[in-house]
Amino acid sequence: MIDGVLLTPLPIINTPGGDVLHAMKKIDLGFNNFEEAYLSEIQQDQIKAWKRHKKMTLNLIVPSGKVRFVLKNTKENCHPKFQEFTLSRDNYSRLTVPPMIWFGFQGISKSPGLVLNIANLMHDSSEVERKSVSEIKFNWSL
Repeated sequence: MIDGVLLTPLPIINTPGGDVLHAMKKIDLGFNNFEEAYLSEIQQDQIKAWKRHKKMTLNLIVPSGKVRFVLKNTKENCHPKFQEFTLSRDNYSRLTVPPMIWFGFQGISKSPGLVLNIANLMHDSSEVERKSVSEIKFNWSL
């Protein structure tokens, strides 16, 4: 695992009227305060990459659809160089991404993927760095 990255399986409670999908409690590993939560939708075969937060810790959950996340290790000569995670209802987990990790994600289901981010900071455009998908060499083919 890349330093500081966590993958935490989450419970889904089946109820007759519809399931309850847990996201995060303040006692959970990976919780680092809370200032903003938002949902991001991604269509099949679309890629949103690359982004790196200088201070923000992300807690990413996919309650609907299927999304592939790719993280790039920022330390020189470290293995793994890239780490991949696929989140969905079938692999219902929370991916915690600490600051200074390059990441991107890809929609891999026919229905749109829905990504919930529970962030420890409110969005600040001066806090995030961006690169185009071609600037970091990674094979996004499935």
